[in-house]
Amino acid sequence: MNQHKPLRGRRLYFVGIAGSGMSAYANVARSWGAEVRGWDAQETIFSETLDGIEVDLGGDPRPPAGWEAIVSTAHRERIDGTSRAAFLAELVAARPSIVVTGAHGKTTTAAMIAFGLREAGDDPAWIIGGIVPQLGGNAGTGEGWLVVEGDESDRSVLELRPRLAVLTNVELDHHASWTSVVELRDALDAWLTQVPEVVRGDELEPAEFPLAVPGEHNRRNAAAAVAALAAAGVDRERAEAALGEFAGADRRFQELGTRAGVTVVDDYGHNPTELRAALATARERQPRRLVALYVPHVVERTRQLHHELGEALGLADVAIVTDFVGRRDAPREGVSARLVLDAVPDPTRRMWAPTLDDSVRLALAAARAGDLVLTLGVGEPWRAARAILEALPTADRTA
Repeated sequence: MNQHKPLRGRRLYFVGIAGSGMSAYANVARSWGAEVRGWDAQETIFSETLDGIEVDLGGDPRPPAGWEAIVSTAHRERIDGTSRAAFLAELVAARPSIVVTGAHGKTTTAAMIAFGLREAGDDPAWIIGGIVPQLGGNAGTGEGWLVVEGDESDRSVLELRPRLAVLTNVELDHHASWTSVVELRDALDAWLTQVPEVVRGDELEPAEFPLAVPGEHNRRNAAAAVAALAAAGVDRERAEAALGEFAGADRRFQELGTRAGVTVVDDYGHNPTELRAALATARERQPRRLVALYVPHVVERTRQLHHELGEALGLADVAIVTDFVGRRDAPREGVSARLVLDAVPDPTRRMWAPTLDDSVRLALAAARAGDLVLTLGVGEPWRAARAILEALPTADRTA
C-alpha cells in the first residue's frame, strides 16, 4: 500500500456526499488517491466543500459501472454498498489516528486537536463534522496524525482502532441504539481497553487558560484537547497557546451578524445538555431578550426527552419550535414536535412553527433591537438563521 496514497486506483461513489461527515470522507479519499463522485438528495451547507467533485442531485443514487458505493447511514435503505462506518474504520487503520467520541463536544474538541497539531507543525489530516474556517473546511489532508470523530449514535465508534482516543463525556442521547446509559458506558469502556492511549474528558478540570470561544462547555473541550495534544507529543504550553487562538467551528455558537440591533447566532445543539449550554452561553451576552428557535429532527429523541428539551428552552424569553425537519427516523403515532413546545415552562413565550419558513416569520415578528436570536438543531437551522439575518429591517424596532 502506498503510505500517502492508500486509496489509489479505487473509484468511490459517496451516497449522501453533502452530509457533514461524508463530504469530509470524500475529500480525504480524493487526496489519498481515489477517484471520487457522489450523490445527495439536495445541496447542504457542506456542498461548498466539494469543489471539483461531480455530484448528482435528486432522484436515486446511480453509481457508474465499476464504482464502489460508500453509503451514509441516512441512505442505507436506498442502495447496497460499503457503510460509512466501515469506510471510516478503513481510513483510521491506514494512519496513526486520534478518535474523539462522546455525547457532546466531539466536533469542537476534534477541531481543537487538529488546529493544535497544525500549529505545532505536525501537518495533520482531519475529518470533522463541521466547517472550521481556521482549518479551511471540515477535512484536511496532511501527512501526520489523522483526527476524526467517532459516532456512538450507531455504535460505529466501536469498530475504530485508533492509537489515541478521547472520550469527552457519556450521556444517553440515542435511545434507538442504546437501552441505557449503563449499556453505553460499558460498551465504551470495553472499546477503550483496546486503545493504547486514552483521554477521559469528564475526569479533567475545565481549562483555565484564556480561550477565544465562549462557554463553560468549551473550557471542558479545551481541557480534553490539551490532554490529547500532550499525549500526541505536543508541548503543553504550546498547545494551550494554540488553543487560545482557536475561533471555533461553524454552527457551534456561530455569530452570523447583527442587523437592526438584533444579533443572530446559529448552534448545532440538539439535545437537552447542548441546548442548555448554548442558551447559557447566549445569556452571558446579556441580550435584551433571548429568542430561541429549535428545529427537531429525531422522533425517538423527542419521544424520550421532550420534557427535558422543553425545560432547556425555558432558559429563553421566547421559544419557537418547528415540526420535524429532515426527520432522521420513522414517525411514531402520538409523537409530534409539539410535545417539546408544550413542555416549555412559563413565563417563556411559546410559538409553534409548522415549517422552517414559518419559524423565520415568527422570529422576525418577535425580535427587537437588543435581542439575540439563537437557532438550534441538526440539519436545517442554519437556513433559518441566514434567512432571519437577511430579512431583518434596516431600522431598529424597540417597541
